[in-house]
Amino acid sequence: MKIYTKTGDKGQTSLFGGQKVSKTDIQIEAYGTVDELNSQLGLLISEVSEPSLEPLLKQTQSILFDVGSHLASDGTATAHLPELKEDIVLCLENTMDDMTAHLPQLKSFILPGGNRRIALAHVCRTICRRAERRIIALAEHGTTDLSLIIKYVNRLSDYFFVLARKLALTDGVDEVRWNPK
Repeated sequence: MKIYTKTGDKGQTSLFGGQKVSKTDIQIEAYGTVDELNSQLGLLISEVSEPSLEPLLKQTQSILFDVGSHLASDGTATAHLPELKEDIVLCLENTMDDMTAHLPQLKSFILPGGNRRIALAHVCRTICRRAERRIIALAEHGTTDLSLIIKYVNRLSDYFFVLARKLALTDGVDEVRWNPK
């Protein structure tokens, strides 16, 4: 089976369901940014060896793939989409609450960095925020209810921030605090 179809050579692509749209369509931007986040998350996972962190990170990759499938749908084949439930948001909230309980109190803004994996967590956070903006734009122009996806992606970006802080603590790296001039 060939991976290339040549159907996109004229700047069009098909949504799940068959509708053709421009590759610059806001829907393509939304699920493309989620795909970018998922790829970046794969890089972060390659830097995380803690057994307590790895399962949720890998589960997040699967959920992001599910989210992407919803965002890539033209609305005609919804019976074939994976179900998304509120518990994906609750899991992130509970995990962040557990991690935050062991972190020093946040007293200033933190700059991305400290070491490679902390920086990678921040890159995931910023891509996640961009995905959130794209999804909100899609929701504002579409007819599909994306409220659960928006809530999930919003919490996920918060999770990446808390994860970066936890990695700094675990690695014994001082957080890079912002000192305004």
